[in-house]
Amino acid sequence: MASDSAPPRIEILLVGMNGDLRGKQIPLEAEKKVWDGTVRLPSSTQSLDIWGYDNDEITGLSMSIGDPDGLCIPDKRSLAPMPWAPEGSKQVLSTMHEFDGTPSFMDPRAILAALLKRFEERGLTPVVATELEFYVVQDDWRETGRPRPPAKLTYRDQPNGFQLYDMSAVDALDDYLQTVRTWAKAQGLPADATTAEFGPGQFEINLLHRPDALAAADDCIYLKRIAEQAAKKHGLKSTCMAKPYADHAGSGLHVHASIIDRDGNNVLDARGGDPVRLKSVCAGMLKTMRDAQLIFAPFANSYRRFQPGSFAPVDLDWGYGHRGTAVRVPDAQGPAARIEHRVAGADVNPYLLLTAILGGMLLGLDETLDPGPATEPGKEPPAGTKKLTHDFLTAVEEFSASPFIADVFGARYQKLYGDTKRKEAVTYLRTVSDFDYQTYLPRI
Repeated sequence: MASDSAPPRIEILLVGMNGDLRGKQIPLEAEKKVWDGTVRLPSSTQSLDIWGYDNDEITGLSMSIGDPDGLCIPDKRSLAPMPWAPEGSKQVLSTMHEFDGTPSFMDPRAILAALLKRFEERGLTPVVATELEFYVVQDDWRETGRPRPPAKLTYRDQPNGFQLYDMSAVDALDDYLQTVRTWAKAQGLPADATTAEFGPGQFEINLLHRPDALAAADDCIYLKRIAEQAAKKHGLKSTCMAKPYADHAGSGLHVHASIIDRDGNNVLDARGGDPVRLKSVCAGMLKTMRDAQLIFAPFANSYRRFQPGSFAPVDLDWGYGHRGTAVRVPDAQGPAARIEHRVAGADVNPYLLLTAILGGMLLGLDETLDPGPATEPGKEPPAGTKKLTHDFLTAVEEFSASPFIADVFGARYQKLYGDTKRKEAVTYLRTVSDFDYQTYLPRI
């Protein structure tokens, strides 16, 4: 943690392709340059892969064109204190712009903002909330090479068992969770309930609905940072890996969404009749879900979540109040009528996630689509229901070939993201793992 005598600072932050935060620390006395819009970073900052490489040979966006700068234009709405830093320090999210004033085609905030303009043109506003699951682990992962549950949740180094809604698990890490809540309040995040989830050291924090999807994504990215910084304070580590443990539940990022018109009416409210519009929105999301799965599951580890019998969905289905479906409808009537998208892992980039979800919803608003029969609790999905892929490379290829992705994300970003993720998928496939050695070397 920073020394109390260290001077305060302002951090101007950019969101990278993988939901990582990059940017600059600037002394508070030089804050004016932030608001003047003169802070620069290489445009290629937002093309970096998970290892931090610019992949110029793939993208042609770095040294092959001189690695040009872009301008980091701050969004003052996201200005927030940094309680973990010297008193008076603050942070602000920015959007990368070209020097002609246009937002960069590869800035995730700009991509979501462009899609929201389509809703605005139709007189519609998405209302969005996120539910983030994450694990807290011991801080010796660099030495051991693997995560371990917090000591307070184990007996003789073994987890105490499933902790779903277990208040003793919440109490055991109450000092950490109190820090998270205090810092979230200091930043103005609309944090609501905190619950213990299935896995040892796994928690979920709900953020309340926002009639501003960009602000909802900002809230989510800030919550991830708070969880990380608070863990450092308490000698722990937080992780949003989709599947940090083979034998325990994965972590998801569920999204609740509704849509209001200019008069504040929920357009998904069936008003006592057949929820035709709501079902069409579900169909739009299901129709585009395989195309967008690379957004919902952006890493090799992400695909370990999609296992039959788990709470991570494997079928392209929907249902009323059914937590095993890809798209759940908690309420079909009244002002709370909404959908819950349950596919994405906690490792997702929230801006790209909301772009993909809202793009599918927009398709269902512009057309009248049929999602087919709802999956009923205790029953198998209807015959002929398609499935999500379990394969990283398959998701890359379907994303890269999708007209929907080209329309919603832009063809240039589709190629950049697809080519970068293809390299990651191929690297994963080429890597011989401990499993290979333990299983095959003694026997083959």
